[in-house]
Amino acid sequence: MSTASVSFRPGAVLADLLPASRVRDIALVAGGAVLTGLAAQIAVPVPGSPVPVTGQTFAALLVGSAFGARRGFLSLALYALVGMAGVPWFAGGTSGAGGASFGYVLGMLLAATVVGALARRGADRSVPRAAGAMVLGSALIYAVGVPYLALSTGMSFGAAVAAGLTPFLIGDALKAALAMGLLPAAWKLLGRG
Repeated sequence: MSTASVSFRPGAVLADLLPASRVRDIALVAGGAVLTGLAAQIAVPVPGSPVPVTGQTFAALLVGSAFGARRGFLSLALYALVGMAGVPWFAGGTSGAGGASFGYVLGMLLAATVVGALARRGADRSVPRAAGAMVLGSALIYAVGVPYLALSTGMSFGAAVAAGLTPFLIGDALKAALAMGLLPAAWKLLGRG
């Protein structure tokens, strides 16, 4: 009986466990964009807000953490560019750059990059570090999304916070908790946590 062994180098993310190739990286980037687009279709309207609760923030943080900064950035950039080109895979089947929630898409691009860089430094290996990365990633999404919401709708900044941040905190905390549990669990399952 033999056991398979996977070699890990320092700074590895989960996607690095797959055999390295350009095809792998292209498939991961495309897959990350598609996962984010599919997760965006899980959209629940929020009364009084033009921004729905979606699964897309969860997907963006998970893609960044599992793929690393470069592939996370490219996945979310592909997601954004394809949606801007007209594919209806933004929240609720929308597309284009003019919508009130497009700033959150831009924030997700930044968040996936940052949490991916943190994952390369081991932030995906333990629950406390993963929690910190997820909180930072969520904060980056709001740091871009809320001002964009205010500018695109003509809302005051306070109104944009009330409509585009406050109603989402509990849901985002649950999504972050799920991600911060999944990532360290995956490493433990692989015997490398």
